[in-house]
Amino acid sequence: MTDHDRRAPLRIATRSSELALRQAREVQRRLEAQGLASELRTYRTTGDKRLDEPLSAIGAKGLFTEELEHDLRRGKVDCCVHSLKDLPTSSPEGLLVAAVLPREDPRDVVVLGPYTSAMRLQDLPRGARVGTSSLRRRAQLLAIHPELDVVELRGNVPTRLRKVDAAQVDAAILAAAGLNRLDAPQHIAFHLEPPEWLPAAGQGAIAVQARADDPELLATLRLLDDRDTSVAVRAERAMLAALDGGCQVPIGALAMRDLGGIVLHGLVAEPRGRRVVRGARAVDPDDPEHDGRALALELRSRGGDAILDDLRRATRVPSPQPE
Repeated sequence: MTDHDRRAPLRIATRSSELALRQAREVQRRLEAQGLASELRTYRTTGDKRLDEPLSAIGAKGLFTEELEHDLRRGKVDCCVHSLKDLPTSSPEGLLVAAVLPREDPRDVVVLGPYTSAMRLQDLPRGARVGTSSLRRRAQLLAIHPELDVVELRGNVPTRLRKVDAAQVDAAILAAAGLNRLDAPQHIAFHLEPPEWLPAAGQGAIAVQARADDPELLATLRLLDDRDTSVAVRAERAMLAALDGGCQVPIGALAMRDLGGIVLHGLVAEPRGRRVVRGARAVDPDDPEHDGRALALELRSRGGDAILDDLRRATRVPSPQPE
C-alpha cells in the first residue's frame, strides 16, 4: 500500500501530445470499468523538447519516459502510461511494467504528399524525399530503394502530417497505430507488410508502468493485461535487449501468429541499408523471453555482431561488458 489515499483519484502520468493523451484515456476507461477513478498528469519529455536534433544523435535512453518515471519513483504519480516502443527494455530500479493493453495494428505505413503517387515503396521516384526520425525505418527504406533521399522528420503525429501536406517531404513513414488512435487512417497510402518490413519492438502496444512495492495497485493493473500482446512484446523486447538495441541501432522485431503458433521475426541493419541480417524463431508462450534472446544470438552469429560493432565505433558507444 502506498502513501497515496486510494479514495483519491489515481494519478496517471502521460506525455502531453494528443496521441499520448488518447492512450492514457484508454487506460482511464479500463480502470473506470474496474471501479477506479483517475486523473491525468501531463509531461513534456526530453524527446518532446529537443525537436531540432535527430533521436539517434541525442543518444540517451528514456528520451520519452525519464521525466514520468522520476515522478513515479518519488510517489508524485501512481502509474505511467507509455507507448511501449518508447520504453527502454531495462526498467529503473523499483519500477515494472504492470500491464500491456491489447495491441493496435503494429505495422508501419506510408503517407504521401500532395504531389506524389505510389502503391509501394519501389514506385517512389528517384530522389524522392522521405521523412522519418527512425534509423530502423531509414535502413529498411534504403535497402529497398537506395535512390531515395531519406530526411529527418521530427514532431508529433499531427505535426508530421502537416509537413507532408505542405510538401516539405514527398512521403513519410509513420506507425499505423498512431494514425488509427488519432482517427486519421485516411492519411495512409499503403501499409508496409511484415515480415518483409518490420516495425519497432513493442510498436502498437500501450504499457502501464507502476512501482514494484505497490501490490494493491499492481493487482488492479494486471487485470488490464492482454496475454496475447504480452507474449508477443516480451519476445520482441527480449530480442532487443539481447542486442543492446536502442534508437541508435536499426533493429526491427515483430512476433506474429500463424497456423503453427507464434513466430518472432527480427532484423539488424546497417543505417544505410547496405547490410541487413534477418531471422525468425518460433515462440513458446510460456517463455517468450528465451526465444527472443535465442533469436538475438542467431542474428549476432549471422552478421549482426559486425553491424553492431561498426555502429558502436561510429557513435562511440561502448560495447556491453560481460557480467
